[in-house]
Amino acid sequence: MRITDIGFSTTDWAQVEATTHPGETGSAYWRTRQFGAIRVRMVEYTPGYVADHWCVKGHILFCLEGELHTELEDGRTFTLTPGMSYQVADNAEPHRSSTPSGAKLFIVD
Repeated sequence: MRITDIGFSTTDWAQVEATTHPGETGSAYWRTRQFGAIRVRMVEYTPGYVADHWCVKGHILFCLEGELHTELEDGRTFTLTPGMSYQVADNAEPHRSSTPSGAKLFIVD
C-alpha cells in the first residue's frame, strides 16, 4: 500500500454515518471514510452475522471487540478476538466472515 496526498486529519467515528449491509443472516454496519484509493472502515457485525459472499478484496483487519470467524475458500478457518488482526492481498484467498456473538472491527483496504 502506498499512502500519498493525504494531509493529517482525525476521525470521530461516532460522527460518521453508518450504512447497513445485510448478510446471509444478521447485518454489518459500516462507518466509512475514503482517502484517495484507501478505504478505512469501522465495521460492526450483529450477533449471528454470516456474510452472503466470498470476498476477494485485500484487507488489513483489526478486531476491536467480540469474536470474528473467517473461513477461506480452501476450508481453513481462523478466529480473531480483540487485539488480533489479519492481512490478505487483493485476489489472494477468497474469504468470508461470520460471528456468533457480534464483532467490532477496524478495516483498511
